[in-house]
Amino acid sequence: MTQLGFFFNMERCVGCKTCQVACKQRNQLPIGINYRTVYTYETGQYPNARMYHFAATCNHCENPACVRSCPTGAMYKSEDDGTVQHDDGVCIGCQQCVNSCPYGVPRYLPDQNISGKCYACRDTREVDGSPTCVAACGQRAIEFGPLDELQAAHPEAVCDIAALPESSATGPSLLIQTKEAALEAAFKELRL
Repeated sequence: MTQLGFFFNMERCVGCKTCQVACKQRNQLPIGINYRTVYTYETGQYPNARMYHFAATCNHCENPACVRSCPTGAMYKSEDDGTVQHDDGVCIGCQQCVNSCPYGVPRYLPDQNISGKCYACRDTREVDGSPTCVAACGQRAIEFGPLDELQAAHPEAVCDIAALPESSATGPSLLIQTKEAALEAAFKELRL
């Protein structure tokens, strides 16, 4: 099985949130719920303050906590491409996946009484060529593809930054071209 994953180039991201908006529109999500969210962080103090953006979504982990915690099998790992998928018809809305994901990715959809999350646009990827967020990014800061190919193309990329939980627990299929500020433990989230 080829494991698919995301590469995020923090050096290119300008925090425009186009990926977030495109994903929200594609999935017709209600107000307050996003499957991809752009966060902005600040490190340091004046006159040496620095800022960076991080576009977060499902990391399609090797050992996903959401899959382990799902009592019905609604959350599962695709045997075809390694992405973590969700079967709406099997979901009972218990929110075990929401509560167990260290990245806070699955979202509870109260109007439908189910959970939902990024599914890497599996239903349209073969036609469109990439997930909606990747196609929408004007800065080309997001890539999607076989994880081994992404690693070969971006050997300097990491999967751990200070704002994310330790990757060893779930093995995220995420690579990040990071800014130095993203490695600093003392950071705070900014609301822009």
